[in-house]
Amino acid sequence: MSATAMEQLYQQVILDHAKDPYGYGLVPPHEHGERVGESHQVNTTCGDELTLRVEVAQDATGHDVLRSVSWEGQGCSISRASVSVLAELVTDTPVADAEKLGETFRELMRSRGVPLDEAAQDALGDATAFTGVGKFPARIKCALLGWAALRDAIVKAGVHEGVEQHEAEHEEDA
Repeated sequence: MSATAMEQLYQQVILDHAKDPYGYGLVPPHEHGERVGESHQVNTTCGDELTLRVEVAQDATGHDVLRSVSWEGQGCSISRASVSVLAELVTDTPVADAEKLGETFRELMRSRGVPLDEAAQDALGDATAFTGVGKFPARIKCALLGWAALRDAIVKAGVHEGVEQHEAEHEEDA
């Protein structure tokens, strides 16, 4: 596939997610003992604003899992598409895995438009569509807004397992 065809595919993924976003509409918390965290984030540069809510429950092995990820807000197509892709990727995912995906996405934004290795691209799925956003520093904040809200909401839900585990792994890599 040519670079132009790939860019068109990426643009279509972003437009589709912005137009019909996954996880849009804050889901009322259940009453089954899940922990709930909510984060409100604003990107003053672009005017993007969103509220993201997570419900975290433990799976059979005792690991924290994101059972529900929902959001509402307004903003540019990049911020809306990014949080839509995020919600699709991390719903029903262990918190530690969601944190690792978040770091991979942040690495993608730091890559300045250079595609990541194949394993990272596979992990990111539709989020690889944001590769080109890394070329535009002013738009990186738009793409990262939802990911910042996710990390904050996880902490506000009282979950530190995934965040601390991920931070420890990141420190080892430094």
